[in-house]
Amino acid sequence: MTYSYQNFYEMISANAKNNPKKTVIFINDEKISNLQLLQRVDSFARFLSHSGMKEDDKIAIVTPNSAEFLIAFFAISKIGAVIVPINNMLKEDEYTYILNDAEVKMLVTSNKFLKETANLQEKTCLEKTVWIDSLPETKGEHFLFSDAMSLPPVNDEVNANKELNDLALLIYTSGTTGHPKGAMLSFKNIFSNVYGGQERFNLNKKDRFIVYLPMFHSFTLSISVLLPIFVGGSMVIIPSVLPFSNIIKQTLLKRVTVFLGIPDVYNALVRAKLPWYFLWFNSVRAFVSGGAALSEDTLTKFNKIFKRAKMLEGYGLSECSPAVAINPMSKQKPLSIGLPLYGYEVKIVDEEMLEVPTGQVGELIVKGDCVMLGYWKRPTATDETIINGWVRTGDLGKVDEEGYIYIVDRKKDLIISKGINIYPREIEEVLYLHDSIKAAAVIGIKDENNGEIPIAYIELDLDKATLTESAVKIYLKQHLANFKIPKNVYFLEELPKTATGKVLKRVLKENH
Repeated sequence: MTYSYQNFYEMISANAKNNPKKTVIFINDEKISNLQLLQRVDSFARFLSHSGMKEDDKIAIVTPNSAEFLIAFFAISKIGAVIVPINNMLKEDEYTYILNDAEVKMLVTSNKFLKETANLQEKTCLEKTVWIDSLPETKGEHFLFSDAMSLPPVNDEVNANKELNDLALLIYTSGTTGHPKGAMLSFKNIFSNVYGGQERFNLNKKDRFIVYLPMFHSFTLSISVLLPIFVGGSMVIIPSVLPFSNIIKQTLLKRVTVFLGIPDVYNALVRAKLPWYFLWFNSVRAFVSGGAALSEDTLTKFNKIFKRAKMLEGYGLSECSPAVAINPMSKQKPLSIGLPLYGYEVKIVDEEMLEVPTGQVGELIVKGDCVMLGYWKRPTATDETIINGWVRTGDLGKVDEEGYIYIVDRKKDLIISKGINIYPREIEEVLYLHDSIKAAAVIGIKDENNGEIPIAYIELDLDKATLTESAVKIYLKQHLANFKIPKNVYFLEELPKTATGKVLKRVLKENH
């Protein structure tokens, strides 16, 4: 593959030169053009350099969705430092672990997260903190973002001119098992992803993305934020996911053409009473779903409501920058994550890493320019995950005759009861079809007689009737073999989830 740019700064510089007045960011009532974005990035990069930040230093971002997030992102890259976007829903101890692990020297954050981020300089190797809104009264070196932007231009602007294979980002995995690990992503990794997205969606400068999912997440960052910039398009940044009616309103008013979501969002959309004028006048041509599996029930209902747009389910993981496969615009298959993106290879293999026949279930492995450089400071974990250039995803899948990929389950979630494989996702799919069930998760627990047994956790739709354990089992028996019926059914007010709506089964297992 040949790439147009070596690094992120080259990309925004080219946009500012070729189309300076084009609005690249819509946020609240503000519009930011390509040229204005570049100027603001230059200003913040000047501050970073002036503050002693150097090439390969790690600088973290913990902010809400904002223009400041993007400005900091590109400025960090311009001076050759490494960007560490971190989940803004974490607690102080979790931030402490990540900042120390990544050896972060500066943090860009917001007063919204004051409780969790204010004292991090005392507990980590942080030297300075930049606040995008207001300064806290706390110990350490603290700066206001607006003040940082006010340094006058100088002749010796720092521009590190990083190259494709250089480390650009450290993305910390959500930590579904143990401590999170930092996936080291290069500029080539990310550019291969955005190139693949452009080709798959047939994007152009007129396309407009809506960004309400958290920008720190690799899925949002690569496909919602960097992809529209890469194609010379625009994005509509929504600072908060609530109220959800605002997302609907901005999608309509700002003429959004590509809408990225997670299953929770699409579950809400098919349940919501959407105004007729939204259904008639919205400009969306592609809805993209990622982050977790989309149920067949949601997909069916969605296609009935939105007749003019395509619903494209995709799949990815942080270790692959993150998108691996998405359904093409020309042909979508229910429950499939589609075809691999341009330039990527996907195989289904057995325990010995040998490819299995078409239609047979095995572990999904991925090869291509998306494959991370490795895990930060974890050579053993890297060697276990990347074998001869192939990433072991830990997901069980199968491929049909046309090359469409289907995810069956997580390898570690597979339940083996009396020697028989039980795939939790199959049971969850049936549970999701029930009108009263909002979310469901099936896990395996150890059993003396059977090896393992399945149990189910259910989050009810509060607007619907309540369910009992026996009613759930009777319902499941109408659709599934007896050996697949969960031994116990537990009801929770809310299932524990990651930022993208993926149920944290580890938490359920720990709390059982």
